[in-house]
This record gives sequence, structure tokens and C-alpha cells, in this order.
Amino acid sequence: MKGGVFASIDVGTTKVCTVVGEVFPDQPLRILGVGIAAANGLSRGMVENLRDASESVRTSVEQAERSSGTRILSAHVGVAGPHISCQNNRGIVAIPDRERPISPDDVARVLDGARIVSIPTNREIIHVEPRYFIVDGQDHVSDPVGMYGQRLDVETHIISGLSTVLQNETKCVESAGVQVESYVLNPLASAEVVLTDTEREMGCVVCDIGGGTTDLAIYIEGNVWHTMVLSVGGNHITSDIAHGLRLPADLAEKIKIDHGSARPKDVDASEYFSVKPFGEEKPVQVSKSDLAMIIQARVEETFNLVLQEIKRSGYDGLLPAGIVLTGGTALLPGIRLVASEVLNLSARVAEPTDLRGLVDTIRGPQFATSVGLLKWAARETLAAARTPTRGRKGRKTLDDNISRMSDWFKRLLP
Repeated sequence: MKGGVFASIDVGTTKVCTVVGEVFPDQPLRILGVGIAAANGLSRGMVENLRDASESVRTSVEQAERSSGTRILSAHVGVAGPHISCQNNRGIVAIPDRERPISPDDVARVLDGARIVSIPTNREIIHVEPRYFIVDGQDHVSDPVGMYGQRLDVETHIISGLSTVLQNETKCVESAGVQVESYVLNPLASAEVVLTDTEREMGCVVCDIGGGTTDLAIYIEGNVWHTMVLSVGGNHITSDIAHGLRLPADLAEKIKIDHGSARPKDVDASEYFSVKPFGEEKPVQVSKSDLAMIIQARVEETFNLVLQEIKRSGYDGLLPAGIVLTGGTALLPGIRLVASEVLNLSARVAEPTDLRGLVDTIRGPQFATSVGLLKWAARETLAAARTPTRGRKGRKTLDDNISRMSDWFKRLLP
């Protein structure tokens, strides 16, 4: 497969972003269309009002279709929220013919074996990501295809979500006439476009700070080893400002964007801005330093929660490449330095790069997930094409594919 056109939908707490892109190997991603709509009926990555959320998705999809001149039939959808959980499991298979090397089909079989894990009936597996393979006792094999062995093991990282939450999100997307091709955890999608191969191999953390959640993914030896979603994000900073200064939420958000900083020491104490709190007849002057202190407290708390999660994972000493920040809240001045100070790690803010086409509207770390979903879609499609008999990492079953084909043909009928 030389390349193709893919669509992605990032259903977030503050915005719904649909992107259509053309992906070719060893070439920059070409953006064909973008649609951005305010997220209504959504909170912490989950649907709270089905009608409002469906309308937001529909608006975003229609904008992307108009700007790209294409009809979006299916899309890869980002997912997050506190309902996400992870665990590790091992898969084991025997290689029946010792005269032939390990094939992609054997890799697919061992990954299928790793999917056999005890999870509650109300949960659904989203990802089965290989951490490393073991061939006849030789561990930490990154790619066993072509090697010889009689037994193949794989250590995997399994990510699951609540079935009902995924069903509600599917309903919102399908209301726009789009089929869900797959769900992808937000930090895994972001990692596709913000991490270098060296960072993946050395060990680093992707921290996607959105409006309602902070999504983490730890990469070691080139693969994801741990994931977590924290129920705290940029909206909590806005809420703190609204309560501290007695302001409406929309005005607090504007003040955060226009005057906010996560480090009071970087703000001139003599600088003020005017604002009209509840109960006041005239605007009052508020020090930017006082605003920064409100923001700093919440940002430090967020990164302390991130630090606790990294230590709980047991990989806190294996991250020499530091932390990579994405998401809209990563735009907050000073947040990189606060992250570095709290976590005692090097930190950088990253955004999608090496793009062509309609890129003016999707610049910035807040669009890392949207663009990363396209890269993820292209990589998974190419991997599926290389494995003709079985899929990798949770491909749909034959019955699912037949059902999707049937729905697609129905759309073509008048």
C-alpha cells in the first residue's frame, strides 16, 4: 500500500476537531481539510448530553468535508477519560514448523493470545500494544519477524475502556454519517507526531493536557509501557480563576489565555489588568502576579499527580528523555519550567511538524492528537496490509468488516 487518505476525529472536552489528510511513506503529511467545533455535551472526554455532543461532531465533520471536498465515510477517533484503565499481560504461541522463520501471522497469533485476559464484562479492549517479544528465551526482541524459534512470547500493554462510554461516543460519530474505524488513546496518537525515535528508545513521557483530562503514556525501548488518564486539566485552572476572582467561566478562560502564566516569578508585579467581578459596579485592577499564583497552584498540583503516577508505574528511573507536553494547556506560559521543576525531568512543549496543505489552522500542541490519529491510521493500515490472514493490535473481525461494507454500500444507494 503506497498511501491513502484518512480522517480523524478528536472528541475533546473543549473542542471537536476533524482532520482529513493524505499520508504517504517518507513524505510529509498533507492536510486536505479541517473542521473545528466547540465541544458541547462533553466532559472529561465522555458524553454528558448525547444530542449536544452529536451536533458538535456533526458540525466539525461537515466543516472538514467542505474544506477537503471529500465525503468522510469512516474515521479514527481519539478517546480519553477516567474510564480508561490499563494492565500488562503475556501471550505465548508455539511455532509448529521449525524450518521456517517467524512470520507476521505468528506475531498476530501471539498478540491474539495476549488479548485473553480477565477484564469485567462491561469493559472493552481498545489496544493490545507489544512491549517486547521473547524468542526461545531471548527477551527484549523488538521485531521477531524473520527470526527462527520454536516458541514466541510477547509482553503486552492492554488498554481498555467502559463499553457504554465507547457506545455513546460511537453514537455521536455515527449521527454525523461516519463509521468509527478504530478508537485510539489520545496520548498514543499524540506520540505519533511529537516523539522522536531516540526519545521512544531512551524512555520518556507524553503528557497531553487537555481541557478536562491529563493523559499520560510512558515509552521505553521504543514502545508504550504504561498509560494513565487523570481527571484534571485546563478547565480546572479556569475554574480556579473564576472562583478566585469571582468571574464568569468564559471571562476567566479569556483572562487565562490573555494574561495567564504558571510562574509568578516570570511576571512583572507592577503589571495589572482590568476586570469586572460579580457584585462590582466598576472594573477593578488585578495584578498579573496574583493571577499567576492562582494558576501556579493548580499546575503544580497537576504535575504532582503526574509524578505520583510515574512513581506508581515503577518506571520513574527509566526516563532520561524527560517529558513531552502537548494539548491546549501546554500553551500556558511557564508550564514547561514548572513541569521540569516538579518532576525533576527535562521538559519540552511539542506540536505537529513536517506538515503540508491546510496547516494554518492546526498549528500548536492542541492539535497533536488530531494529526497523530492520521499517522496512526496510516501505520495500522500498512501493518494490516502486510498481514493478509490475521490482523494486528485489535483489528476488526471478519463479521465486523462485512457489516461495515454493507453499511457503506447502503450509503451509496439513493
